[in-house]
Amino acid sequence: MLIEYIQAAMSHATFEWDDEGKVFIGDILPCEGVLASGASEEECREHLREVLEGWLILRLRRNWEIPTIDGIALDVKDVA
Repeated sequence: MLIEYIQAAMSHATFEWDDEGKVFIGDILPCEGVLASGASEEECREHLREVLEGWLILRLRRNWEIPTIDGIALDVKDVA
């Protein structure tokens, strides 16, 4: 269930080039605060996935709400 959630969340990732910082910036809008940057879009994607994983671990440990993405809802019971 966790892998499916991560894959679904990453399918919502958006990336844009930041001329000022000379980096790609990525985010996942359904997952507030999940942001990353990288020298290439692929590097940014890798960093974004790492940030997403950490974000999920924190929210699961604290029993904080996790948004449903593409019909996939995570609950602490699902990943315990």
